[in-house]
Formats: sequence, structure tokens, C-alpha cells
Amino acid sequence: MAEAGVPLARSRIHRALSRPNHLMGADRELVLLTGLATVILIFVVLTWFSALFGIAIWIAVFGALRMMAKADPMMRQVYLRHVGYKANYRPTSTPWRRY
Repeated sequence: MAEAGVPLARSRIHRALSRPNHLMGADRELVLLTGLATVILIFVVLTWFSALFGIAIWIAVFGALRMMAKADPMMRQVYLRHVGYKANYRPTSTPWRRY
């Protein structure tokens, strides 16, 4: 127990360590992946239509990614963890229990 006259120790928690890793307001990896896919589309096809189509796709997906990050900054990580779970788990104390 702390004595009455002793102040508590304080530790600083920097914002960079507790904030989600975002780029332009959306999840960093998803923004970079979307940008890479649209750049590949534009430079592989090399037409004006593909450039306009790629830019339109990037703007639409980027807007959706920003809305997703605004709703929940950790949504991608939560979804990836959710996909890894099984639909049902047996009511046993351990997975190695013999039946």
C-alpha cells in the first residue's frame, strides 16, 4: 500500500503508441492495397477509360474505407480475428480431452 504522503508514480503514454495505424483517415494496409490495385489497372491497360475507371474505383473504395475507419478504427483486425473462429466449440475443458 502507498503511504499517505508518497505521490503515485506517473508514466507517459504517447499517442503514437495507442492510436491505430491509419493513412489519410483509413486503414493503412487497405489504402495501400487499393492504391496498388488501381495503379496496376491503369498502367496495364493504358487507356483513358482505364485511368478514369481506376480513379473512380479508388475514390469509391477509399470513401468506404474512411467510413469503415470512422465507425471502428480496428474493424479490419476484428474481422480477421472473427474469421479465424470456428462456428461451434465443443463444451469441453480442453481441446485434448478424450471423449
